[in-house]
Amino acid sequence: MNNMLKIMDLPENERPRERLFRYGSEALSNSELLAIILGTGSKNENIISLSSRIIKHNGGLNGILNSTLEDFMGISGIGKAKAAKVMAVAELSKRFRSYKNGNDCKICSPEDAAMLVMEEMKELKQEYLKVIMLNTKNVVVGIKNVFIGGLDSSIVHPREVFFYAIKKNSASIIVCHNHPSGDPSPSSEDINVTSRLKRCGELLGIQLIDHLIIGSGIYVSLREKGILSD
Repeated sequence: MNNMLKIMDLPENERPRERLFRYGSEALSNSELLAIILGTGSKNENIISLSSRIIKHNGGLNGILNSTLEDFMGISGIGKAKAAKVMAVAELSKRFRSYKNGNDCKICSPEDAAMLVMEEMKELKQEYLKVIMLNTKNVVVGIKNVFIGGLDSSIVHPREVFFYAIKKNSASIIVCHNHPSGDPSPSSEDINVTSRLKRCGELLGIQLIDHLIIGSGIYVSLREKGILSD
């Protein structure tokens, strides 16, 4: 017997789907929207409570975007099916941000690249290193988180940064990382990592176009600063 608490088990005026039909999707909370996606709670917890706990556990919506399948499955009440649904929604969200109106996203300036990742990265509490992969026409072919933690040239391995770029047949990459302090000023380690990645890219035939440091709604381009040059 399936003892999962379903949306239909909630009082009618609390059911998120009915509220969406009545008031519109913009009237629903994040937990209610996620509840519609997941559909059922667990044996001891209704879907609204479970959805709220998932969001809280991951530190909000930005945290969900950067969580892994294992992260979700580590939450009580979440199995493979629900974890897969949340991962699918997170990936769609990333793609909506990257590819507006279904068109390819072309990077023509540091600002273009910064705006692609700014919303997601500006409020992260840990440092993330993200790689934007481009084809020969500077169109984005992929975006990947490759490292979490403080940037250190002895820890950030070029093989991890270029692994996905090679898989995507990238012609060039843009490296982005955030400063949780909100100040995007480059540190000496930021510069060391950039120099190392540039040299490795030259050997692999994949150009490091820029290294962006994301702060609190602002960014620094190491190419514009003259730190990274051809």
